Amino acid sequence: MPATLLVSTAIAAALIYLPFLLVGLERFRVGYDMSAPRAMLDKLPPYAQRANWAHQNAFESFGLFAPAALMAYVTGQTSDLALGAAIAYPVARLLYSVFYILNVPLLRSAMFAAGSISIFTLFVISCRSVLI
Repeated sequence: MPATLLVSTAIAAALIYLPFLLVGLERFRVGYDMSAPRAMLDKLPPYAQRANWAHQNAFESFGLFAPAALMAYVTGQTSDLALGAAIAYPVARLLYSVFYILNVPLLRSAMFAAGSISIFTLFVISCRSVLI
């Protein structure tokens, strides 16, 4: 179903902010400084710092996923491979954030790889469909 590509993009966009909820809570706990909000990141506990890094990385990754999913949508990709990649990406990104916050580097890296493979898959099948 083509709507899966759009829904997965919307879910992935929302997931960008999930780790930041933890950062926001910790910012208020340590005393939010509106005049220097970035400077206070050093005062956060390590898990909240990792949550901030996961949040930042989510923007970077989403910048590649969104066009890949939209290309798949525009080119009419409805194969199980395309839909699987579209579903795998937000799942991998959710787990990426969880493993980052919990400081499990091996699993975090595995989820980064899974998300990247999903992006690559969507780009390849979309390009292939218009070039062949």
